[in-house]
Amino acid sequence: MSDKKRTAVILIGHGSRVPGAGKDMEKVAMFLASSGEYSIVEACYMSRVSPFFPEALKKVVTHNVGEIVVLPYFLHSGLHLVLDIPTMIKKEAEKYPDVKIVYGPHLGYDKSMVELVKQRIEDAKNFKDVRELKLCAREEYPLAKGEMEFVPMEPVDAQKYMEKHGGDHHHHH
Repeated sequence: MSDKKRTAVILIGHGSRVPGAGKDMEKVAMFLASSGEYSIVEACYMSRVSPFFPEALKKVVTHNVGEIVVLPYFLHSGLHLVLDIPTMIKKEAEKYPDVKIVYGPHLGYDKSMVELVKQRIEDAKNFKDVRELKLCAREEYPLAKGEMEFVPMEPVDAQKYMEKHGGDHHHHH
């Protein structure tokens, strides 16, 4: 078996309370899996929707792989990429000392993205004006108990909020 064949891949996305929000990442995972280039390919989420990372890792480890590449399915860097996800991966990796687990780069910038963005611009030219969009009610997507709603705010207002409420509140996306 080639080294590449003993490589497993886990794509990890953010997770959303919107049903089906991860279908694009799951489709990419399906195409990677059907390519036959990797031992196993799984998609999972860091929050809100399963499968979560620990269960995806447990499933992948059972396939007698030599290396697991965990790839964050994110466009932009941020706290999840530099702290939350690698912390979670390191914690779970302790359970599997005999398997090499690598934290790969996020999607970020690549020249191929420019062509994709250009295609999306062309696609959008056929769309209706934004004022004609029919939107669903926010109530159709309730927050899980204990989660906070995202509220856009100017930096000066955020500073005032932090001064008033203290810096010990954690915001979950």
